[in-house]
Amino acid sequence: MSVAVEINDVSFSYGDNLVLEDISLSIAKGEFFGIIGPNASGKSTLLRLILGLLQPDRGSLRVLGSEPRKARTRIGYVPQHPGYRREFPVTVRDVVMMGRLGVTTRLGRYTPVDRAKTLESMQAVGVADIADRNIAHLSGGQMQRMLIARALACEPEILILDEPTSNIDVRAEESIFSLLKQYHARMTIIVVSHDVAFISAYVNRVGCLNRTLACHDTADISGRTIEELYGTDVKMIRHSHTLP
Repeated sequence: MSVAVEINDVSFSYGDNLVLEDISLSIAKGEFFGIIGPNASGKSTLLRLILGLLQPDRGSLRVLGSEPRKARTRIGYVPQHPGYRREFPVTVRDVVMMGRLGVTTRLGRYTPVDRAKTLESMQAVGVADIADRNIAHLSGGQMQRMLIARALACEPEILILDEPTSNIDVRAEESIFSLLKQYHARMTIIVVSHDVAFISAYVNRVGCLNRTLACHDTADISGRTIEELYGTDVKMIRHSHTLP
């Protein structure tokens, strides 16, 4: 299989604080890859390196065969925290349309194709019916779906999501991951999550990150693996609910 992301012996520090050490990772095109780890383990930093927003101190990265910064327009990104205030006077449609800025031919002037792709993305994630709603009035699940629609609007080859379900309930979390599973057939998906038991039902492999990285097939993840990663005793609980 061809490679979507290739990382070789990458290390990165913020000043004297070593955050990532000797990271090597290959993610195949079409793979659904999960990244887990404790707080401050370097997960978001690794994503920023893949996006070309940071440069490694040592080692090399290739994304879709290019330097990361040259591949940005081919990547959809859903951040952990939106970079704007919720009271800002914009609608769902306005935010999703921003996903076309990297691919539109006229900066800030949207074309009919941009508008069509925006509508298509909103319909795909189930927010077309609230397209004209101000973002201040969205629930947590609606907000996350809107951000995923924005990422999809650029027609990405890679979709990267940083804790996409951290502020929503379990039902909304399951709905969003089921949506991502549908898109897995069309693109490479990389998702950071704190919930290894949940994402293991969806991803092909899991990267356990805590300054260094170890990759496992989801079937090989055990309680011992998680204890070693988090440095504490962890109970893995299987949730199963039968609704009437």
